[in-house]
This record gives sequence, C-alpha cells and structure tokens, in this order.
Amino acid sequence: MKKLLLTSIFPLASLYASLLDDISFRGDIQNITQYYIKVPEEKHPFNDTLLANLETTYSYDALTLEMQLKAQQDFYDFSAGDKQNKRSFIRLDALYGTYDFENDQIFVGKNIRFWGALEVRNITDGFNPQDMRSDIFTSDKLGVYNVAYAHYTENGEFDAIVKLYEQSREMAAAPYVYYFFPQEYNTLPLHYNNELKTEKSQYRPSIYLKYSASTDTEYALDYAVIFENGYDSQRYYSFDMAADMSSLQTQENAYLVNKISTYDTLVVGATLFKLEALYTDVIDNSEISDYYHIGVGVEHTLTQFIGEADLGVISEYYYYHITDKTKRDDLALFETFQNDLFVGLRYTFNDGNDANIVAGSIIDFDYSEEVYYFEYESRLADSWKVNFDYRYINPSKEYKTAFNLMGDHERVSLTLGYYF
Repeated sequence: MKKLLLTSIFPLASLYASLLDDISFRGDIQNITQYYIKVPEEKHPFNDTLLANLETTYSYDALTLEMQLKAQQDFYDFSAGDKQNKRSFIRLDALYGTYDFENDQIFVGKNIRFWGALEVRNITDGFNPQDMRSDIFTSDKLGVYNVAYAHYTENGEFDAIVKLYEQSREMAAAPYVYYFFPQEYNTLPLHYNNELKTEKSQYRPSIYLKYSASTDTEYALDYAVIFENGYDSQRYYSFDMAADMSSLQTQENAYLVNKISTYDTLVVGATLFKLEALYTDVIDNSEISDYYHIGVGVEHTLTQFIGEADLGVISEYYYYHITDKTKRDDLALFETFQNDLFVGLRYTFNDGNDANIVAGSIIDFDYSEEVYYFEYESRLADSWKVNFDYRYINPSKEYKTAFNLMGDHERVSLTLGYYF
C-alpha cells in the first residue's frame, strides 16, 4: 500500500513542478501621494492612492494564457459620506489565451492594446476606453473583450479584431480634483449615471482591420493603418432632468462610425518623425459631426550631450476639426488637443538606473490655455522606482473648456513603487 501511494505521489509532484516552471508572475505595488497647491475650495487639497498590479502568464508549447489584475485604494474612500472620492476598485484588465501557428495567431479574451507614436497624446489609441477614476495625466485603460486573428508576413502583420462589447465607465466623485463637472449645473445638482447609452446594443460588435509593417532601408519606417466599423472612441454627454425635477443626470453616449487611422514613425539619423492621423465618418447621429484629428511630431536626440547622457528635443502639434459646424464642437466634446503645440525636452542619464527627466509645455492657440510639467523617474536598486512630477494648468478665462471647468490647477506628485 505504501509503495502504491509513493508511486502515485511522485508523478503528481513532478507534474506540479512542471506546471510551476510554465507559470510566471510579475507585478508592482505603488504609493502615489499628490498635493494640490492650487485647487478649488470644494476639492480635496491632497490625495494618497495605493495601486497594485499582478500579471500571471502560463505558456505551454504554442498556447499562452495571461491574466492581469489591478487594485486601487484611495485614501479618502476610507471616509464616510460625501468626502469619498469613489476611486477604489479591483479590476480585471486581461484574461485571454493565444495560440500560435507558424505564421498566424488566434486570440480570445479580454486585454489592452496600445496604438500610437506621439509623446503627449495618442489620438489613434482608441481601442480601450480610459478609466475616469484615474489621474487624467496617466494612461489607465480598461480591458475589453475581443477575438482576433493575426497573420505575420516577412516584415509586417495583418490583424482582424472584433470587439465584442462596448465598455461602460465609472467616474470619480465630485470631491476628487479631476472630476471636472460642476456640482451644480444650471442651478440644479448634477449626478453621473454610469450606464452607457449606445445607438445599438452594447453587444453590437466593433470590427477593426489593421496592417502594420516596417521597412528595412536606410531610413527606418514603421507604419500602421487601421479601419474600424463600430463604436467610436470619442463619446459625448447628454443631460436629463430627474422625474421630480430636483436634479439632472448626465450619461455617456456611444455612436457608430467608419474610421480610418494611421500612426507612423520615421528615423532619419538622430531624428525621429512621428505622425498620428484619423478621419471619422459618423454613420447616423444628429449630435456628432464627421471629424478628423491630426498629430505630427519630431524628436531630435543629441547623444552624449553631457558625458554619457542624451538630450532629446521634442515638438508636437495637434489639430482637431469637425466638418459640420451645426453639431457639437470641441468644447462640447471636452477635446483638449484641438489646436495645441507641445515643446519639451527629454534628458536620459544613461547611468544604469533608467533615470530620465521629461519637461515641457502645451500651448492652446484657440483658448489661451497653458500646461507646464516636469517629471523625473529613476530606478532604485533592482526592484524599486521613484517618480516625481510637477504640473501647472493655466485654464481659459473665457471659454468653458475641460480645464476651465476644473479650475486653476497646480500640483506636485511623488510615486514610490516596488516591482517584482
């Protein structure tokens, strides 16, 4: 009996050890402390946020399974009542499987995709919606359910992607500094309803056809072209009176489009040229016009500017235009990159600690707004990172832009993260 038990245990132990060899774990824990030097009186003057990310990958032959979890805890959410920011959550960002063939791949599940080339704003990165409970200056995207087929060529890739569901979004509460709706709208209290309004069912699929490739020439060109038929990444807000006439509620609206977009980079010596552009044909919506959005950029690197350090000089310009002036314009859509110039510097120390400084300013030519920022990031030892940033927003005094609704804004932020 003992011999039989041992002969059964050892194969199971061996199988368990083999499974562990095929599973990898990685993640991070971050603490973000922000102090707002200029902030409206009704907003919290500081904020502390704890973040945790965990990624698990299982690989066996041609099969890969991955899961990504994110948890966020806002300091004020430990409070009671109207002091809460309502920014705390546990979120499943990815849960998917891929199976690889010789020149093809099948994808099924939930994930986050990244499309774009520019530094400040990726206008073509519209596959995943942004989470509105996060810092507006960071990219925090919601995972979406989709299936995809990829075919690889000698120097490129063709993707056919079907997004299966249009994601609704939660919003932080009014005390949080980056909740920009006024608490009173036309003298009535305003409440956000997180149920997304869609022209068709939320399960109406959005279809993407994408081709990306690189050229093997003297000048390195990377390019991608995407066609979409489905729900647009741009959304708009509608306002409805409550049944008792005591308050208003606002909801996000999603509408159907045909969209063509591209993002491209070209390297010529020490200079990087960047382009993002899109044209959107709104299929049938009385509120939203067809529109195009263009971003162009150039970044020149001065290698060994001081010692081993490199200095990058960056400039980008963004332009947004609607074709029907009778419909909602950029102000009504809270579009902040409609006629804007960014100029900045990137200083890379090349000291083995991944230390770098990025500083710049964004000038809005239409509404006389300016944004200034400075960011320093470095790795400490092998597992720790520190990030410090300063941001100042001088909003429009005349127009109801998103920054105007948020008010004069100045902040400093310190992030300490442990990575494993």
